[in-house]
Amino acid sequence: MIIVLKNSATDSQIEELTRWLQKFDVKTNIVVGLHSKIIGLVGDTTKIDLESVQAKEMVDEVKRVQEPYKQANRRFHPDDTVIEVCGRRIGSKTLNVIAGPCSVESEKQIIETAIAVKKAGATMLRGGAYKPRTSPYSFQGLGKEGLKYLVKAREETGLPIVTEIMSLAHLDQFEDIDVLQVGARNMQNFELLKEIGKTDKPVLLKRGLSNTLEELLMSAEYIMSNGNKNVMLCERGIRTFEPMTRNTLDISAVPLLKQKSHLPVVVDPSHATGMTTLIEPMSLAAVVSGADALEIEVHLDPKNAWSDGAQCLTAPSFEAVMKKIASCAEFMGRKIDIQ
Repeated sequence: MIIVLKNSATDSQIEELTRWLQKFDVKTNIVVGLHSKIIGLVGDTTKIDLESVQAKEMVDEVKRVQEPYKQANRRFHPDDTVIEVCGRRIGSKTLNVIAGPCSVESEKQIIETAIAVKKAGATMLRGGAYKPRTSPYSFQGLGKEGLKYLVKAREETGLPIVTEIMSLAHLDQFEDIDVLQVGARNMQNFELLKEIGKTDKPVLLKRGLSNTLEELLMSAEYIMSNGNKNVMLCERGIRTFEPMTRNTLDISAVPLLKQKSHLPVVVDPSHATGMTTLIEPMSLAAVVSGADALEIEVHLDPKNAWSDGAQCLTAPSFEAVMKKIASCAEFMGRKIDIQ
């Protein structure tokens, strides 16, 4: 249930209303937007009579919400959520670009890559220290050592770090990481989501290979319901019958998520297509569709990359793509959030 308050509602009236509502064993969440004040109710609202609520002096409108996700729902939070990561604002009128290799391979490699992507205009650094791989014989990442190399790359360049967490057992190792990435395979690892929800770190939540948008939003709800409101939704391609690309980028997910949720939306064209030739057009399409950030894989020597070299741009090609992304963003009335 959503209660839209009149603009004239006073703090004492709102406090009186919330005390009355809490008698029905529901959780109240007050959201103050630019143009309205809203009280969102989570719980069993069937005992609450809509006419009794509507009769309250400070109430403008009462609506029942059918969607199972509440805190991620735009109806509960009409204004866009803006998430700050080391001074970068994700979800505002700016565009952020997260770039770096699929895997951290060495201290030298990640630092040199960080320098290159920052020079090209990237605003954050990505790199996998722990890697979920289909084959148990493939490179699984450097683990704790890789996280240390990422921190050194941040010290060298100032770029905030985005890296994937795969296990609850590793959570204490991510204390110095700026953004926790939850990969597609872990989108419905609910125990992991609950624990991440108890942290205050921004989370980049990737859509599962075969999951619906509602399921993605429900996974975000797991994080948010445990206290962490700093969630970014990432479209990274879904599995379809089309074999020409690694996955199929669901570009319609961007405006749909924007309509349904107030959370920032990120697009990963690298994993979505698995082809370097498609990264540029899909990045531009993502910007036009309203994405708040892009996540692009870059490797200085893709042919010898330890993982996913086929979808990694070289530093020069990334620089060329970034120029077009910047032009496209400017055309859409936005700019890249370069610090």
